[in-house]
Amino acid sequence: MDIGTVLGSVGAFKLLNATVTRLPVPHVVLRNAWKWRNISTSLIHSTLTGPWAVLSFYLHPEMAEDLISTHSVLSHSLVSVSTGYFIYDFMDMALNQKFSKNWELLFHHSVVITCFSIAVLKRQFVGFAVVALLVELNSVFLHLRQLLRMSGVATRGALYRLNSGLTLGSYVAFRISTLAWMTRWLLLNRGRVSLPCYAAGSTGLSVIMVMNVVLFYRLLHSDFIKAGGERRKKEK
Repeated sequence: MDIGTVLGSVGAFKLLNATVTRLPVPHVVLRNAWKWRNISTSLIHSTLTGPWAVLSFYLHPEMAEDLISTHSVLSHSLVSVSTGYFIYDFMDMALNQKFSKNWELLFHHSVVITCFSIAVLKRQFVGFAVVALLVELNSVFLHLRQLLRMSGVATRGALYRLNSGLTLGSYVAFRISTLAWMTRWLLLNRGRVSLPCYAAGSTGLSVIMVMNVVLFYRLLHSDFIKAGGERRKKEK
């Protein structure tokens, strides 16, 4: 059922995206309706898997004691479903957007698909993969931020500024901190991890951490440093 769940997830997210296609979209995004649908589908994935990851640890706390071999049916299903989503999203972007515009995300997805597939098929490191999915709690606000900007919501408005604060706060709490903890765990447990898995995990974490630090700076500069400077100019 491992591969069946993954393939079923691919089909489910494809169907979900097709459903989103039938929904009305803001007039201002009609020229880029594909991106709106893609981000909306990603938002649904994050809203589903972020709380699912928390629930997995809450219902099966012993998984936190052993991230390598201990897992539940719920946590394994989570990683399988999320693997299917990333495969779907990789194909969606590869087919509908120029490589020059999304190569970073395609590379990110390829790393995640590789690592998650190992967890799903070998039934090892499922707990580690669930920890990784805690970053989806931040992705909820990241995707919502993109949709707000696309729909023309004022960046100085209360809704956008509230989401910006939640995005930055959750970025540190659930993305930067989680990835740093995962890197530390991998280093401390080097002797318990096979060389191929260690190589895949350490390489993937290193690349993703760099990408996330760059994205954090972009968010900080766009929503706070640059926006703050523009507000001060208008007040003069």
